[in-house]
This record gives sequence, structure tokens and C-alpha cells, in this order.
Amino acid sequence: MLSDRHSFLKALRHLIPFAILLAFSLSLAAPAGAQIATYPQLPHGYSSIRVFDNQQRFVGRIMSSQRYWVGIERIPVFLRNALIATEDARFYQHQGIDVRGIARALVKDVVKGRLAEGGSTITQQLIKNKYLSGEKSIDRKVKEVQLAIDFEKKYTKDQILEMYFNEIYFGNGAWGVAQAARLYFDKNPEELTEAECSLLAGVPKNPGRYNPLGDTAKVSARRSTVLKRMLDVKMITPAQKRAIEAHPATVIKSGQAQGYLDLVRRQLMERYGAKVVEQGGLDVIAALDLDLQKHAEKVLREGVKKVNPNLQGALLSLDLKTGDVLAAVGGTDGKVGFNRAFSAKRQPGSAIKPLIFADALENGFTAGSILDDHPVAYNRGNGQIWKPQNYERKSYGELSLRQALAHSNNVITVKLLDAIGVNNFVGFAGSLGLSLRNPNDLSLALGTDEVTLNDLVSAYTPLANGGFRSEARTIIRVFDRSRRAWTENPPVVAPVLPPVTAYVTTEMMKDVLEYGTAKGLKKFASQRPAAGKTGTTDDYRDAWFVGYTPQIITGVWVGYDKPKPVGRGFTGGAVSAPIWERFMRLATAGKPAVDFPKPDGVVSATIDPTTGELATPNCPTTREEFYIVGTEPTKYCSKHGGDDMEHVAPEPQPQPEQLTPPEQPEQLTPPEQPVEATPPEEPIQEPGGQPQEPGETAPQE
Repeated sequence: MLSDRHSFLKALRHLIPFAILLAFSLSLAAPAGAQIATYPQLPHGYSSIRVFDNQQRFVGRIMSSQRYWVGIERIPVFLRNALIATEDARFYQHQGIDVRGIARALVKDVVKGRLAEGGSTITQQLIKNKYLSGEKSIDRKVKEVQLAIDFEKKYTKDQILEMYFNEIYFGNGAWGVAQAARLYFDKNPEELTEAECSLLAGVPKNPGRYNPLGDTAKVSARRSTVLKRMLDVKMITPAQKRAIEAHPATVIKSGQAQGYLDLVRRQLMERYGAKVVEQGGLDVIAALDLDLQKHAEKVLREGVKKVNPNLQGALLSLDLKTGDVLAAVGGTDGKVGFNRAFSAKRQPGSAIKPLIFADALENGFTAGSILDDHPVAYNRGNGQIWKPQNYERKSYGELSLRQALAHSNNVITVKLLDAIGVNNFVGFAGSLGLSLRNPNDLSLALGTDEVTLNDLVSAYTPLANGGFRSEARTIIRVFDRSRRAWTENPPVVAPVLPPVTAYVTTEMMKDVLEYGTAKGLKKFASQRPAAGKTGTTDDYRDAWFVGYTPQIITGVWVGYDKPKPVGRGFTGGAVSAPIWERFMRLATAGKPAVDFPKPDGVVSATIDPTTGELATPNCPTTREEFYIVGTEPTKYCSKHGGDDMEHVAPEPQPQPEQLTPPEQPEQLTPPEQPVEATPPEEPIQEPGGQPQEPGETAPQE
């Protein structure tokens, strides 16, 4: 009892000065200096941009982020009444403060023994949210009362209500009723139903808890509270209450493929200007496959978390024939924001090497050419000497180009770049769409220049696609609902590399999955033809894998946003390749396991891989190797009796017809009813443990 009495007296001591100041404030009139419409007026006829995937399944909506002002005449009477009944039933009777409400609040405060926020009118809430801090103090409360009284003298009740609806927060980033109506119901305020109004009226009490996208039970309970209060003040009848509760509002759910929707929004703005999102009224057929997008988000999130929860990652997958972005994940949360697949520039490490080897083929080297990886020193000027090193400082002797690429040999790659020339390679990479710096720097062989995942994946597409480069495409076509007209966005596919070079390079890259730095993918590659390359940068900062089948190319990057070492074992083969496999198992499901078509101008020969020369009956090991016509060996193996055999080249084998550019995708009709898609469940097989990648470290300086 003594404790309760003490609490009561303590609360009373705080509340008496407040009551005195409140009474004093009734005679004051502080200048408000407020304006009514502080944002552009909401245009009539707005509707969002609806996005569908490449199978015409509904994905989501792109909403305007602009704040608009809505006149009181466009705010439904039912919504006004619902808010007044819930927040301030005597709104039209008081002059800014509700003395009865304050008295009730004072009694509650005394009982609770603390200063609470009870008794605020709509006018006071407007003042507090727009002009004052959220501090709970007597001084702040007095200022709030003074400004509320002044507002009531300066503005009509409808003007104050209009300001309230345009300034109040409705949760999930929606400020004002215009944004709330768009976000939750894809409507203008005047189009809201009574059920939708009853939901919105309950939000200002606690936007985080009661917004329409919140917990369903809590939101429904709050709506019932709103309707009960309307019934209590005779704004609705019991029959109306029952009817609204029996037919609840349908809220637009957002959350799937948010990162991809942001890519679509940005491309629309680049193509049609910033106002296109504000105008709305479009249906967009996007290039994505919704099932693959959801699967990509899942495998990236889970794969990165398995290594280190603080790491980030990105995944990008394209249809090789069209460049269609089937899935794009710019971060492990899969949400809107910085898109690492398109915007994060990082060193690709050894993932740059296939382009150097392709350029070498263009300059007379072959997959069977033999180079040695004995250490070599290069003069960088100013007395600086650079000695490129293989993984763990080891040398492996003489290797064919095929073996050197499979094992990601650093020294041989540097020697290869030195032979073809840095400037030559920079120009070659540029022809594939990959812009690199142009110094006389052989460290480019080890991927020291920065690229985005999109840059690298796009540069690989000619290798996978018979020499045709496919630019990433996120939008296939756009339908203007007001004009009932389609605008096509055709794929951009161009020949940039001889098909023979692309084919032989791909044949070499197959060995990366067979016995090289991504041999954990051997089982996948045995089930369908696939090629790719790992990448790991200096001190294990970035892990890459870009790989492809004849139909789809996918790249994966994992690392910290602020580059720093992750630790030994953080390699492209151990980290990114397993993520790639999990995604590609679903992406290739149901597609024919066909091989890469061999173009005219490619011949095969049986060679001794230790010499690169034609095999003799005495060669202990042989392999079938592919060559661009004119570069195939004509000399028999000098190590195994070839000097006694005639130097005659084998007869070229019959070849299929020359590849032609891919055809345009089949035309789609405008989407009708949005259909939600659910990704199929499929057991995922993890590849076995990966060995460390030889030759994956960048130069030590």
C-alpha cells in the first residue's frame, strides 16, 4: 500500500505542473507558419506497372516513390469517418485539444504512475509528427498544445484533416494516403473500398504492427476495433460492420523477386525517362523465369551462409540465344538495393584466363601447344622485378594449353599473355564487350583489373554460343494499357568471335570440370556437356565460377563488400562452383543433354599430350584434340618413334553446317490474369569437397 501511495504522489507531482502549463497555453497562439499542399497534386488515373515473367506469370508491381498531395475531396468519406472514430471522436467539437480526453488521460497517468501520451487529438498528432520530436516531456507537450490551438484558428477542420492524411506514416515506407493506397491496394485514394478504408484507418496507431502487410491476426483485430468504434459513435450500422468483416480487403503482397523488379524499374527509367514510373499503366513481360529466380535466391543465400554468414554474393544466369536474364540476384537478401551482379566491380582472378587462351588460339597457339611453367622474372621498371608464382609456389614443368587452363596455371598464363601482347589482349577483350585498362601490365593475366559479374558473364557468352555475344536483357516487351499497344525490346546478339575459336576454347574449358580446379562438378558434367572456369583472387578475397551448357550460362561471385581476405580454402572451386551446380540442376532440368555443336573449320587429331604431336603406336598416352583448320599438327611424336614415320596430316573430318544467329523468341500475347508461381521442390546434390586451386593466387608485390 505504501508503495502504491508513493507512486501515486510521484505521478501527481509531475502532472500538476503539466496541468498548470496546459491551462496557461489555452490563451496562447504561437505562429504555425504551415502550408497545406507541400507536394505535387496526385494525378488522376494512376495505376502501377505490372511485371510478368517470361511465362506470363505475375511477378509483382512497380510503384511510384514520389509523394503526392491528395485533396480532401478525393479521400473517401468512409475513410475520414473511420479515422475520426478511431483517433479523435470529438474532432469536430474541440478547438485543437480535447479537454475531456486530456482529463481521462490524466486519470490514467495517475493510476499508472507515469506520464503517458494519452489524449492527443488528430490536430496534435499532426503537429507532433510534422513539427516536433518524439520526446516525451512536459515542455514538448505544451508546445504541441500551443501549435494545435493555433492550427485550429488558422485552418478549417477539413484542411487539418487533409494535412493529416497527407503527412501521416502508414508503414513500409508509405507516407501519406496516396502512397498507402498505391502500396497496399494499387489504387488512388478515391477508389478505396470500405473494407480497405477500415484497414488503413487502423494503421496510424502503430504503423509497424497494424499496416496491411503485417501479422494477419493483429491487422484483422485492429480493423475490427476500427469498425466497433464507428459503430459506437453511430457512423455505421451493425449490418454494415458484419458485411465488411465478412468480405475483407485483398492486400497486394510484395516480396518476390524484389531485386529483379528493381532492375526492370531502372531499365524502364533509362529507356523512357524517370516519369514512366510515375505515369504507370504498363504491363511488362520480363525475361526472368520466376521459378529460377526464387531458386537462385535460395541457393545463393544458403551457399554463402554455409561458408560465412557475413559474406555477400551475386548470381546471374542468361539464356545464351537471347541474352535473357533468367535470374539475377544482387545480394544474399535478394531485396532492392545495391545490385552486386551489375554494379559491384571486383577482380575476377583466374576467371579472366579463358579469354586469354581464346586470344592465344587467334594468334596461332593450339590446345595442344606445350609451354613450361618454370619461373620467369619481368622488369617492371624503376628497378622492380615481378616473378609470377603458381599456387603454393610450385612448378609443374611442361603442360599443354588445355592442361594449363584446367589447372589454372599462373606462370603459363602470364607467358601466354606476354607472347600475344597486353595491348592485343585488351583489344580482344574489348571486342567481347569487356573493357579493361590498357597499361603494359602482365598482371592482367591473373585478373587484377576490376569487372562486374555481368561484364564477365557477357564476355563468356561468345565462347558458349558459337561466337555470338548476347547482351543481358531484362525486358522482352512492354504493353501500354491506355494505348493498347506493344513495344518490343529485341535481343541484341552479335558475332564477335570466330565459331572455331569459341568451340576449341569451350572444349578446353570442359576439362576444368573434368579434372581441373572445379572437378567437384565432374558428376554434373558427365550428365550433360558443360564448361566453365573458377576464379580466386589474392589472399582469398573473391571466389568466382562462371560456367555454361549449350543453353544457359550462369556466373556466381562470393566475397565481402569491403574486400578483405576470407581465409585459406576460400576458392572458386570450393565456394562458388557448388552454388552454381545447385542452381544449374534446376535450370537445365528437362533440357536436352546435347553437346556444343562443332562448326566448320574445326578438325580433330589423336596426339600425344606430352609433346602435342601426332600420336604413334608407341605413345603410352594419347588423346583426341581439336584444332582450328591449319593449326593441326603434321609431325608424329618425336619421343615415341615419330621420326621414322611419314609426316602426313590426318584427313579432315566432315563438319556440320556453319552456325547461324539465334532466332527471335516466340511472340507472346498480353497477359490476362496474374498467376502466382511456386518453385518446384527438388532434391539438391552437393558436390564433394574441393581441392585447393593450383595457380589461383594473384601476383605478390
